[in-house]
Amino acid sequence: MAAYLKLDHIDKNFVRGSATTEVLREINLVIENGEFVSIIGHSGCGKSTLLNLIAGLSQVTSGAVLLEDREVNSPGPERAVVFQNHSLLPWLTVYENVALAVNKVFAGKKTRAERHAWIMHNLELVQMAHASDKRPAEISGGMKQRVGIARGLAMEPKILLLDEPFGALDALTRAHLQDSVMQIHAQLGNTMIMITHDVDEAVLLSDRIVMMTNGPAATIGEVLPVRLARPRKRLELVADRSYIAAREAVLKFLYERHRLVEAA
Repeated sequence: MAAYLKLDHIDKNFVRGSATTEVLREINLVIENGEFVSIIGHSGCGKSTLLNLIAGLSQVTSGAVLLEDREVNSPGPERAVVFQNHSLLPWLTVYENVALAVNKVFAGKKTRAERHAWIMHNLELVQMAHASDKRPAEISGGMKQRVGIARGLAMEPKILLLDEPFGALDALTRAHLQDSVMQIHAQLGNTMIMITHDVDEAVLLSDRIVMMTNGPAATIGEVLPVRLARPRKRLELVADRSYIAAREAVLKFLYERHRLVEAA
């Protein structure tokens, strides 16, 4: 059976004038349907570039991104992206921001009443139905990110791509959103790929953690399975040996790469 998502011998170069920068080299990874995979590494290692290739926002130099054995070479609603900046349109309400995506994807497929119900369903998933009539300026940063996640989910994507979605939030808001994402993943069983710099976040949320080597010409250094039963409760994991071991493995990898940078 074909892999759900396959990154097959991917290279990515950026060309500016006569200069060529090799960003990613020989990326090989298979992600199964329903997995939660985090990608972690130092700044400049090409994490967001890799996410953009999966999203179809950028083209591979060589190799292929294959989703259900079909090559990805352009953006599509089956791959929704949630960015660190919520990217909500400020003149639209919460409801209208989600409706933009729903109307684009489901026009002609769902009736107006069905689209309305679907919008509200996804706002309820992220606990934002109560704020459907508010505009982005009237809600907090964490609430804006909830709306961004709702908009992504409302496209009913095969893969939800999260590019450091909690990076700009305070610690408490971040923790609440992490819990919400875990609940959504458990409820929907969808495939999620997240870029993060946060080791604890990666271990808490992920089935596997993909650790990138330093750039340029970054590649996958290690892939760590996170052997923690679900559902996960952060307070109970603090003293869990498997959690501690996974956290130490990621930190060791990152510190070793940091040492190499300092020695260069």
